Amino acid sequence: MRNGSGDEYFLVFCPEGAILKGFDHESPMSPWVREQVAVWPGILEEVPTVFASFLAEPAFSMDNCSFCIWREPSDEDWRHGPINLPESETPDPDGSEGLLWMFDGKPETYVEFAAEYYEKAINIEAVRQIYAHVPLTQFMVSELNSEANWEATVKDAEEIRYPILSWPTVR
Repeated sequence: MRNGSGDEYFLVFCPEGAILKGFDHESPMSPWVREQVAVWPGILEEVPTVFASFLAEPAFSMDNCSFCIWREPSDEDWRHGPINLPESETPDPDGSEGLLWMFDGKPETYVEFAAEYYEKAINIEAVRQIYAHVPLTQFMVSELNSEANWEATVKDAEEIRYPILSWPTVR
């Protein structure tokens, strides 16, 4: 996700878990506010080696990083490196709260975000079903995006192991 104002985050779900890297260009922990441009100490130092390809992916602009969290399948909570937060007047020194507010686990919050970001209203019931991990149907997908390609969506869902309602083939 890039917001068009210089902020971004990248999130990958994979068999090894999930990892999210974010960048708030105005945060006190932005690499660009330091005298020597560099990622804030501790943000990336303890990322597990299973996520090495994520850290090396050029498209993710790892030099532009103000926070990073990850979770392996055996983890009960999201983890982060050993970070000493800077003295700051803002309660969100790494910018994560401002960039990730829509991921509070509430479908209503995501619908609010989508309406603002995509300038489009989406069906709250379909979002609630996704949040409840209800198996994906073509109807659900069309309720969320009438232009979505069902076959491509199924392929993406299979890749992240999201359940899909399969219909028996008639022969």
